Amino acid sequence: MKVLVAGAGLGGLCLAHGLLRAGVDVRVLEREDGPDSRYQGFRIALNAHGLAALHACLPERLHALLAAVSGPLAGERRVVDQELRELRRLGGVDEGTATDRYVLRRLLLAGLGDRVEFGRPVTGYTERADGTVEAHLGDGGRAVGDLLVGADGVGSAVRRQLLPDARVVTLPGNAVLGRTPLTERSAALVPGYGTVVHGTDVHGDRASMLLGRMEFRRPPRLAAAELAPDVRLPDTGSYLRWVVMPSESLPAGPRPWETVRAELLALLDGWHPDLVDLVRAADVVNSSPLTVRYAEPVPHWAGRRRVTLLGDAIHPMPPSGGQGANTALRDAALLARTLTAVQRGTAELPAAVEQYEQRMLEYGFAAVADSLERLPDFTPAR
Repeated sequence: MKVLVAGAGLGGLCLAHGLLRAGVDVRVLEREDGPDSRYQGFRIALNAHGLAALHACLPERLHALLAAVSGPLAGERRVVDQELRELRRLGGVDEGTATDRYVLRRLLLAGLGDRVEFGRPVTGYTERADGTVEAHLGDGGRAVGDLLVGADGVGSAVRRQLLPDARVVTLPGNAVLGRTPLTERSAALVPGYGTVVHGTDVHGDRASMLLGRMEFRRPPRLAAAELAPDVRLPDTGSYLRWVVMPSESLPAGPRPWETVRAELLALLDGWHPDLVDLVRAADVVNSSPLTVRYAEPVPHWAGRRRVTLLGDAIHPMPPSGGQGANTALRDAALLARTLTAVQRGTAELPAAVEQYEQRMLEYGFAAVADSLERLPDFTPAR
């Protein structure tokens, strides 16, 4: 059996590892020119589902490295005002771990070698009469397999063809995502799991700022050198991740970070100096405007197809539930188990994939609904 995966994000790479463990021939086709070609994101919280998925799919030799380059994630979630006066608490979190999206992606690339082909976006597909599927590539090439998995994110070309009526909603307003090197001063802003700041910008509009700490147990590059010398991880230092949630006062569209920072500093004029200095000292390479989207639920598509979806390609969600990456990893582990049964001859491919889809749609869109329900805790009151 040969599986084509469109997209080398966390879900697609996790799936590739799970399939390799089962002896499945897998090929990952990625639109980016390389693993470092763009900004990769920020701290994510791995819950029990996400960690279990990674442990199920990653080679066991990488489990110790995964633990070493993660960080603590526990304690109270505070809500404060723009002067850092506590308003209320959202309850404590006692389980899970923090990881950096870029570091995790580089870890997931380890051992896949030339099975990951960069600069080869999947633009569409054809289901062929012989029961295979042909992926159309942006460079004019073709790839043929027994199954095509759309793991190509919120703008998925695979989803657009498979589910042309599926709707992805963009939340009003614009957001800014940033990270600032962790210091004793900035660490004090997040004494527990996370801090939410609710305030008012210079125009009198409500604004929210979410703060989370990414404190690596060990420096990623050094941990890899000791625990898995063949793995090259970036020299990323601990940092504080912050997000200014959607505000109509923030202009839309991609702009140079220096422009975005100046706009944001102007909006937050008068906020506590520790918050303002977070923006002022932000890492230029790892800070950017952010658009928040979510998918409306879709029923299971008719017919047993040779094409399926996982992660943001089917159920993107706001970050308010902390479930986006975890759900993509859960999809990957479930689909890997499903296809392992096919590889071993204990299940038929079309029926097995349909069973995966039914389960994935149920818990995936439940996670979207949960994230939307939690969104008012993190976004400005209207």
